[in-house]
Amino acid sequence: MSRPPLPPFSAESAAQKARLAEDAWNSRDPARVALAYTEDSWWRNRAEFVQGRAAIETFLHRKWQRELDYRLIKEVWAFTGNHIAARFAYEWHDDSGQWYRSHGNEQWEFDEYGLMRRREASINDLRISVAERKFLWPRGMDNDRRPDDFPGLSALGL
Repeated sequence: MSRPPLPPFSAESAAQKARLAEDAWNSRDPARVALAYTEDSWWRNRAEFVQGRAAIETFLHRKWQRELDYRLIKEVWAFTGNHIAARFAYEWHDDSGQWYRSHGNEQWEFDEYGLMRRREASINDLRISVAERKFLWPRGMDNDRRPDDFPGLSALGL
């Protein structure tokens, strides 16, 4: 299975890879997202360690049961060869209605087929009010895909 764009990455292909990841995660479909990872992919997400596509799918299912109305923006920080460093922010609320903006950095390593074999994510959560929300694009046919003309993290001042 191949998941273009493939390494080695250029500025354009790294940005495309990050946008494809953002779109998949905004679908909040664990099976769809998990297909971007190798069968034995290794993750560190906060203080949790996950290995394998099936475990990733289970992790994401649990995540999106807790993080409601999740909306994400990713931005490439740096790239080289088969590695991409990305920064991201996402907004979500819990079942009590409390909103959060979660900020983080990820380090990605890809195999020759463009599948991610390693993901390390550091994430911090910030409580926000409804008035502080910034990720307010309309829901569309692609679930919550960010429209192409909606600002990215830098343009939003994040």
